[in-house]
Amino acid sequence: MPETVALRSARPDDLDPINTLVAEAIEDWPLPERVRRLALPAYRYTEADFMFLEVRVVESAGQVLGVAAWEHAGPRELPDGVSDGLLLHGLYVARAARRMGIGSQLVDTCRAAAREVGVAGVLVKAQGSAAGFFEAMGFIPVPVRDRDRDYEQRYWIPDHPTDNDGVR
Repeated sequence: MPETVALRSARPDDLDPINTLVAEAIEDWPLPERVRRLALPAYRYTEADFMFLEVRVVESAGQVLGVAAWEHAGPRELPDGVSDGLLLHGLYVARAARRMGIGSQLVDTCRAAAREVGVAGVLVKAQGSAAGFFEAMGFIPVPVRDRDRDYEQRYWIPDHPTDNDGVR
């Protein structure tokens, strides 16, 4: 990790660097070029997102190196038996800053936010290539209940582990 990093709430003037990280990440996803081009606008953040999402950035020397955004998860998204949680909406780290602990720091920040608001844990709908990262962080796969509705790569980490880690 760079020597001096700061974790802070995102500001509207962070949107360009945040969206640069998003575009960089989508370039790395195993998608056909046309699909990637069509998907990118849907993943970009806007000032309106700051009204609905909690957004944190990690920066060093004035440069945004990572971003995480979360919101309350809808009950239909959560594992069986879980009534409340946060949805880690997005987690992006600059290519040059990957494998330096920034993603882990942002996940830890989201988990701390879940504890602060008193919800059961954090859910993420991961890109397939990120599954290993979330599993290494302790997230466990959420079984698909409805193939027409459920995103297949959902992972959950409870605030307080139970005998079955909160997933049924």
